[in-house]
Amino acid sequence: MGRPAVAILGTRGIPAAHGGFETLAERLAQHLANRGWRVTVYCQHEVASLGRRFTPSTWRGIELVHVEVARKGALATLAFDWHCTRHAAGRDALCLVLGYNGAPFLPWLRLRGRTILTNMDGIEWRRPKWNHAVRGYFWVSEWIAAWASHRLIADHPAIADHLATRRPRSAIATIPYGGDPVTEAPTAPLDALGLTPQNYLLSVARIEPDNSILPIVRAFSRRRRGARLVVLGCLSDANPYHRAVRAAAGDEVLFPGGIYDPAQVRALRFHARAYLHGHRVGGTNPSLVEALWAGNAVIAHDNVFNAWTTGPGQFAFRDEDALEAAIHLALTEPESLAPARAAARRRAAEAFAWSEVLARYEAELIALAELAGSRQATPVSVRPDAAPRPR
Repeated sequence: MGRPAVAILGTRGIPAAHGGFETLAERLAQHLANRGWRVTVYCQHEVASLGRRFTPSTWRGIELVHVEVARKGALATLAFDWHCTRHAAGRDALCLVLGYNGAPFLPWLRLRGRTILTNMDGIEWRRPKWNHAVRGYFWVSEWIAAWASHRLIADHPAIADHLATRRPRSAIATIPYGGDPVTEAPTAPLDALGLTPQNYLLSVARIEPDNSILPIVRAFSRRRRGARLVVLGCLSDANPYHRAVRAAAGDEVLFPGGIYDPAQVRALRFHARAYLHGHRVGGTNPSLVEALWAGNAVIAHDNVFNAWTTGPGQFAFRDEDALEAAIHLALTEPESLAPARAAARRRAAEAFAWSEVLARYEAELIALAELAGSRQATPVSVRPDAAPRPR
């Protein structure tokens, strides 16, 4: 009997260096490889001129297929998704697709007999940053992915509710994002930025309107704080929203840019007085999960996505005045944060352990392999209710 096989599409590749999906792909690929699966992960490479389209390599027992695209930006991602799709179509493997950016190509995988499991990510077409044309593309892509995939994964119950307007609930599994506990961290990354432990608030997010970065900066900058606000994320003077964020910032706001080294980000989270999370659209946000695992008190925008992720015991805001009040409380009454920090760690352990997340993904893949009449995978030990069988 051959080893079960899975190809992971939809990310920039591993080792992870960009975001949540890449981290999920890296953790899941290693988990499956250690369990005896043959795992392939597609990796994007933007080049000035095309050399060799597909170049294989091996990393920790995982096959990496490096895909060259001689484009930039959104067109590069679309081209990458197409080349990954046509390459995976020729493989005898289950296809795990992370996100639906390349959904128009999924019917090709179905026509070639591949079995598809798709993590549907957030409701991308609702994000205000996109123009009408891009929103329309994402709206159509969501429908295509929902019906071209054999089974869907939602990373949040509210996303599952939304997907149930596209497909029957029996075709949807809810599996959140994972994280690791952070119980200690060096202070050297803080020293490099001139920060003092417990004397700054932290935001880690793309600098976009639907992440409430401008209200966060404005609320913090209303008065002198005797503390810092650290806003991690790339800024460009060519972007009007980024210019507005900089203009609103007082001299106690620090913009270090994008920091992608995991150890540095963990240290910044661990030593922060509180974590600010302004996301308004999405599912289980990886950055918020990581804040919970770091034991951060959280001040989050009050919506169904954040409320479920944080659980009870955190601070919520709906407008800038409420946000400013929460910031003031965090900076002037530090003893009020202790219950929130304890609640954060409890919630992380309860809902977002990588071991549970990865086991549930594997259970979904095994069930799909059985459904498709594929090779039988080595049995795994998961809770009976962890991953409902496809119907």
